Amino acid sequence: MHMLAMLLQDNPQLNPEAIRHIVMVMMALIPIIIVITIAIVMIPCWFILKKAGFSPWLCLLCLIPSLGTLVLLYVLAFAEWKVIPAPQAAYLPPYPPPPQPPYPPQA
Repeated sequence: MHMLAMLLQDNPQLNPEAIRHIVMVMMALIPIIIVITIAIVMIPCWFILKKAGFSPWLCLLCLIPSLGTLVLLYVLAFAEWKVIPAPQAAYLPPYPPPPQPPYPPQA
C-alpha cells in the first residue's frame, strides 16, 4: 500500500481525478480479496474440524488475524480427537497348498 502511495506521489502525470479513480478501485478490490482469503482458510478448517470430531464452528477463530489460526492449530494438535479409527482389515493367511497325491511305497 505504501508503494502505491509513493507511486502516486512521484508520478507528475497523474491528476487528482486519476488518483481518486485508482483509490476507488483499490477500495473496491481490497475487501473482495480479504473475503476470498478468509474463505480459502476457513473452508479447509471447517472440514478438518468436522473430521476430527470438533464443532466446525471453531473455524470462526480464523477470523482473528494470525492469533486465531495459531490457537486453532494448537487446539487441533494437542486435543484428543473424538473419532473412531477405521477398522483394519484382518490379516488372512494364504491358502494352504493343495494336498499331494500319495507316493508309491519305497522298498
